Amino acid sequence: MSNYEERTDVPANLNELKKSINRMSNWRERMDAVEELGKWKSRETIELLKYCVAGDPVYPVKEAAYRQLQTLGEKVAMPERKDQEVIPGTEKILVRIKKSLPKGHSYEDFKEKVKKMRLDLYDTYEGEKGAGFDKWLEEVWSTLPAK
Repeated sequence: MSNYEERTDVPANLNELKKSINRMSNWRERMDAVEELGKWKSRETIELLKYCVAGDPVYPVKEAAYRQLQTLGEKVAMPERKDQEVIPGTEKILVRIKKSLPKGHSYEDFKEKVKKMRLDLYDTYEGEKGAGFDKWLEEVWSTLPAK
């Protein structure tokens, strides 16, 4: 059976896939869930994929869900990439984290503290920025006000 052969039943692990789709601190797990859901054409899997297209904070996950829906023959609109902050208040959050570190801290100290304190934010921007994540975060860090 090919990956995209129509199946009208649901995957045995549907409940786990639902949990994965909602795990906001792990975009890779959501991406894997989208890929798995795309192998099944049922009301439940299509609704989960549409949910991802409409609301996932990481654009590549939205785009993957859109492509899976297209492959399953669903008529859906390409998700729009927005230029605004992915997580509202990101700059304020990062300022607070930077100010909580000792004077003279390194970028690596900052990066680790962001990851420890706000894994959801770290993970979301890592997924959104892709290979440019470190460069983006370091640029943000260098422009944020210090104590």
